[in-house]
Amino acid sequence: MMGRKNIEQASIKELLYKIADDQLIIGHRNSEWTGLGPILEEDIAFSSIAQDKIGQAFSIYSILETLGEAEPDTTAFTRNANDFKCCHLVEYPIGEYDFSLMRNFLFNHAELLRFEALSESSFEPAAKLARKIKGEIKYHVMHADVWIKELGNASDESKVRLQNTLNEMFNLALGIFEPGEYEEPLVFMNVFIGEKELRDRWLEAIKPILGNASLTLPDESTWNPAYGGRKGVHTEFLQPMIDEMGEVFRIDPEAEW
Repeated sequence: MMGRKNIEQASIKELLYKIADDQLIIGHRNSEWTGLGPILEEDIAFSSIAQDKIGQAFSIYSILETLGEAEPDTTAFTRNANDFKCCHLVEYPIGEYDFSLMRNFLFNHAELLRFEALSESSFEPAAKLARKIKGEIKYHVMHADVWIKELGNASDESKVRLQNTLNEMFNLALGIFEPGEYEEPLVFMNVFIGEKELRDRWLEAIKPILGNASLTLPDESTWNPAYGGRKGVHTEFLQPMIDEMGEVFRIDPEAEW
C-alpha cells in the first residue's frame, strides 16, 4: 500500500505526464503543416504554435526530471506508445485544414483553462510555469477563435465542413478530460481542480464562441468520450509518429549538434 508521500508524488507525475505528452504530440502534428498551410500566414502560424507546444512540453518534462524521472530528451524520444499518457485527440494525423483548425480550437481552450487553474496550484513548480506560459496559449486560442468565426460565417460550404468536423471529433475532444487514477488526491491537495471541473469550464467557454460562428455542439445524447489515452491505450497513429519523431535521437543519443 502506497504511503501518503508516494501517492502525492505519483499523482503529480501522472498529471504532468499527460499535460506534457499532449503538448509534445500536438506540437509535432502542428509542425506537419509547415509548407502545407492553405495560406502563407497559416503556414507560419501553425509552425509557431508547434514550436510553443514543444517548448512547453520540454519545460514540463524538466519538472518531471526534478521528481526523479529521466531527462527531457530521453522522456520524449525513447518511450513506446503505451508509455504515453496523451489523449487520442492529439494523435490523429493533421487531415485537412478544417480538422486541424477545429482540433486546435477545442484543445487550446481546454489547455488555457488548465494552465489558468494550474497557476494557482499548491505545487509551486507547476504554478510558476503555468503563470509563465498561459500567455502563449492565449494567442493560440485567439488564432483558433478568429478562424472558427470567419469560416463559420463565410459560406454554406465552410460552415457545413466545420460543423461536420466538430460533430466527428467532439468525442475525441471529450477524451481530453479523462480522469486519472489520482484525481481525488490532486483535488484534495489543491494541486489541480480535477478533470470534471475543467470540462465544465471548457463547455461554458466554447459554447458562445461556436454560437457566434453559427456552429452548435453535438446533442448530449451522442456524447461518448474517447478514453484510454491517459492509461496508455492509443490509436494506431501514435506509435509510427513516435518512431519518426525520435529517429535521430535513437540513432545517437549522445550526439552534439
